Amino acid sequence: MSKLKLITQREFIAKVRNKSFIVMTFLMPLLMVGMMALTAYLSKKNTDKAKEVAYYNASTFINASDLKNNNTAHYIPLSANSFEDAKKQVQETDDFYGLLYIPKEQTIDKTAENIQFYSKKTPGTTFIEALEHQLAKKIKHVKYQTIGISEAKIKEVNIKTIVNVVNFEGKKTSKLLNGAKIGIGSAAGYLIMMFIIIYGNLVMRSVIEEKTSRIIEIIISSVKPFDLMLGKIFGTSLAGLLQFAIWVVLGFVILTVAQLFLNIDPNAMPNQATLAQGNQVVAMENGVLDVIHNLPLGTIVFTFILFFLGGFLLYSSIYAAIGAAVDNETDTQQFVIPVIMPLMLGVYVGFASVLSDPNGPIATFFSIFPLTAPIVMMMRIPFGVPMWQIALALALLLLSFIGVVWVAAKIYRIGILMYGKKPTYKEIFNWIKNY
Repeated sequence: MSKLKLITQREFIAKVRNKSFIVMTFLMPLLMVGMMALTAYLSKKNTDKAKEVAYYNASTFINASDLKNNNTAHYIPLSANSFEDAKKQVQETDDFYGLLYIPKEQTIDKTAENIQFYSKKTPGTTFIEALEHQLAKKIKHVKYQTIGISEAKIKEVNIKTIVNVVNFEGKKTSKLLNGAKIGIGSAAGYLIMMFIIIYGNLVMRSVIEEKTSRIIEIIISSVKPFDLMLGKIFGTSLAGLLQFAIWVVLGFVILTVAQLFLNIDPNAMPNQATLAQGNQVVAMENGVLDVIHNLPLGTIVFTFILFFLGGFLLYSSIYAAIGAAVDNETDTQQFVIPVIMPLMLGVYVGFASVLSDPNGPIATFFSIFPLTAPIVMMMRIPFGVPMWQIALALALLLLSFIGVVWVAAKIYRIGILMYGKKPTYKEIFNWIKNY
């Protein structure tokens, strides 16, 4: 046990003293915030300038007043004698984003079907959808008048139907609450997957480095392969958890500083635009508070830590075995892909089954199956999972970790002393079987 502690301590210190570890620990939160700020800035710049859109209107159903300027487009009528002249005028200049052509038709239905937008480059989907929405309002209004239906009567019969989901204790759920559950569960599962892939590879590289430098031959003379492998897994895990904790703290500090720098006061009174919305704003605020209150935050945080550690320890032992079996990172590809596949399967199953039926048989099975449990179970927990299923999944995860460590130790015992030969799956199976 003392040797295991020394190996864990050595591995942890070696990782946290590494220059790349220190740089990325403090640089990553800044990079993430910088990327978010840059994306927001570029998105804003992309929509700041309204597009100059020329239009040629030959229809009697749509008037110039129906094409109202907005933040995305300014509509400019062309006084050309014909549509062909208008096309030529727009085509020969770069002043316009495109040409909107509203043809002359006998009916409003034909007009709606034959509206065209000409442009030199493919227009943005958002712009076309906004244009369609603007024209559809006018066309619908004309259609109502044509068939003699009052819009006021249409509004009267348009009744919004809401199905309120209530459990037998009388607690209501909402779309906002379900959206929060989906978001939190997906983020937790995806975070676990990324952490496993990133830090599992660190465990594998650590084993390969010591093996190629022949340091392992000296270490193995005084330490059991089982203890050495466990020490590497535990040491790297602690370093990863430390880095993750620093990221959380730095992220919170950066957000707080940004909030102060931008003069954002969450307790400030709403402005006139907000007051105009009246009860809707109050209802939304109350809805958000209800969502936060109804989420099982304690269970989510506690189980996240358990499945986070369990999943990482399980996969790290597999990565360590791969590192012991090969001589360089190039040879790891044939072994790493089968390891990543269960993680990807967990993400896909989570989105496909948990979102549609979080307590269905498929979601339940994969949330208990050890290789996918850390991801799928975290997607299910916000929706409410029986404690016996969580306990069973954790128990199987622990047993699987012990079993994989036992198997990996056999590979480790032989693989760390094998040089110059790329092992096959058959040879690795023989190591497990005979040693």
